[in-house]
Amino acid sequence: MRKLLPMGLMLCLSLAGCMGAADHRAAVRDDTADKLSVAAVQREIRVGMSGADVVAVLGSPNMITTDSERRETWVYDRIVTERVYSTSNGGLGLTLGGLVGGADGGGIGGLGGRGAHSAGAMSTSQRTLTIIIKFDHNGLVRDFSYRQSSF
Repeated sequence: MRKLLPMGLMLCLSLAGCMGAADHRAAVRDDTADKLSVAAVQREIRVGMSGADVVAVLGSPNMITTDSERRETWVYDRIVTERVYSTSNGGLGLTLGGLVGGADGGGIGGLGGRGAHSAGAMSTSQRTLTIIIKFDHNGLVRDFSYRQSSF
């Protein structure tokens, strides 16, 4: 006598979404308004403002030097390197199966299928920003300049 013991029936359908490198970059990019930027220099730094006001806008400088007349020059130098690696995997799977068994043995039956793909990309970019602020004998901004590059 043969017993039929159904062990289960499984149906699995999975879809994986794809996200491109641009989407991943946007998800990890930090573009907060308080970052050191050309816009902050253009909008906030003015001839005649004090060193304390400059620090309030830009933060502490990377380097402070003096010229032959003992006037200070502050240098803000930032280099940002962004590396983004994006990978996407997608697939569609369908599995139907069951286990058939009995006292005299049995067999495994099923139907399965799977299609999948994957893709990846990597991008590296750099931005530099150098801001030079020159002060007079009274500690007030007498001149400022900036240089920005992106590659």
